Amino acid sequence: MILPTGASSFKEAMKMGVEVYHNLKSVIKKKYGQDATNVGDEGGFAPNIQENKEGLELLKTAIEKAGYTGKVVIGMDVAASEFYNDKDKTYDLNFKEENNDGSQKISGDSLKNVYKSFVSEYPIVSIEDPFDQDDWVHYAKMTEEIGEQVQIVGDDLLVTNPTRVSKAIQEKSCNALLLKVNQIGSVTESIEAVKMSKHAGWGVMTSHRSGETEDTFIADLAVGLATGQIKTGAPCRSERLAKYNQASLFSLLIEEELGAAAVYAGAKFRAPVEPY
Repeated sequence: MILPTGASSFKEAMKMGVEVYHNLKSVIKKKYGQDATNVGDEGGFAPNIQENKEGLELLKTAIEKAGYTGKVVIGMDVAASEFYNDKDKTYDLNFKEENNDGSQKISGDSLKNVYKSFVSEYPIVSIEDPFDQDDWVHYAKMTEEIGEQVQIVGDDLLVTNPTRVSKAIQEKSCNALLLKVNQIGSVTESIEAVKMSKHAGWGVMTSHRSGETEDTFIADLAVGLATGQIKTGAPCRSERLAKYNQASLFSLLIEEELGAAAVYAGAKFRAPVEPY
């Protein structure tokens, strides 16, 4: 993922994101061919890369070509539960390969060091689900070692559940919440999870869900939860905004309507406002 932290507004950030995206498409097409620019259900490219850093290099090159080095940085969603083996407590980096001989299985500590090498070489500021959803030990180790430098986001680890959020806060397992309202099932519990996270000094990322509709509520919710201006049962911001059916346009209109009160977090994305 890319994060336009050097932007001064959401409008500028969206422009940066679009330009990097199209430069990435050109970079991929030149290196891997036209077929490699096909996208998945969320619009992401999936070229046939053979090594992890190859993907990071593609992003780095696209950011440079767009002219945003230092202004656009990188985030990762690893979804490590997908390649964790509970029987031997290892992570198989070659899990998608047919006739896998297991030679790429590594320990949690070794995987942690892989992430640390990425962070030392690339402008990575956020890593989501770096370990299995129940691997509390390595989450805590990684947060202790690079948590000041990098946002360690709990998604599968926390499942937007206040009970698991509380455990993670106590054990210092991560330092950011991925908020998925329909994962926990209610806005009330979502607000509770956000409040707990903010009081712990965590970052909060409001997330859409793969395969969902283009309903705009997620954009309004993200702004409301970020500012503490949402209450259970509150309506969307206005009828004028509700007529749009794309979250990105909806976010632009929210920014326009808020005017000077709309502050783009930018480099302060981990702690944009005081806890409420």
